[in-house]
Amino acid sequence: MLHLSVRKALMSETEDSEILKQFSVAETRNQAFTLLVNKYKRRLYWHIRKIVVDHDDTDDALQVTFIKAWKGLDNFKQESQLFTWLYRIATNEALNTLRQKNKLNSTSIHPIEYQLSKSLESDHFFKGDEIEMKLQQAILTLPEKQRIVFNMRYYDETPYEQMSQILDTSVGALKASYHHAAKKVEDFLVNN
Repeated sequence: MLHLSVRKALMSETEDSEILKQFSVAETRNQAFTLLVNKYKRRLYWHIRKIVVDHDDTDDALQVTFIKAWKGLDNFKQESQLFTWLYRIATNEALNTLRQKNKLNSTSIHPIEYQLSKSLESDHFFKGDEIEMKLQQAILTLPEKQRIVFNMRYYDETPYEQMSQILDTSVGALKASYHHAAKKVEDFLVNN
């Protein structure tokens, strides 16, 4: 009997191939895309949310992610997993959202990290306690790339190999980035 996690992985892979197969047929394209959205929207939402913090910005970036997926799915070469491809699109959209927000606030005396922290504090969707709030504030002090790597590894337990495909960075660089990020988070928590 197959171990449960192995069975889930195989089932997930089969579902992706079935979604792609249905998407390639005009009559089932919409249905297949609905399956794709329903399967990945929650995971992608929280991935984006950890980067941009704000709920409305997350929804916007998620919508753009799925629009780009719809437009690009015909050209998806299946050289990586479907989820990895979607994660890459979502990551890029989240980063674009931050860049746009930074441009709009270029006259502000506060850096984007400070603004994200204030957004987190006033967010009625955030249900964390004081310790979780402090952890989130520590994470927001990290440089953009370290913040993404830390969130993917710490919260999502994303394997470095998969992160490497999503972020187009070597496994060694990701491990170093995570190590530095974890040390900075620890220092923040101890000293603040």
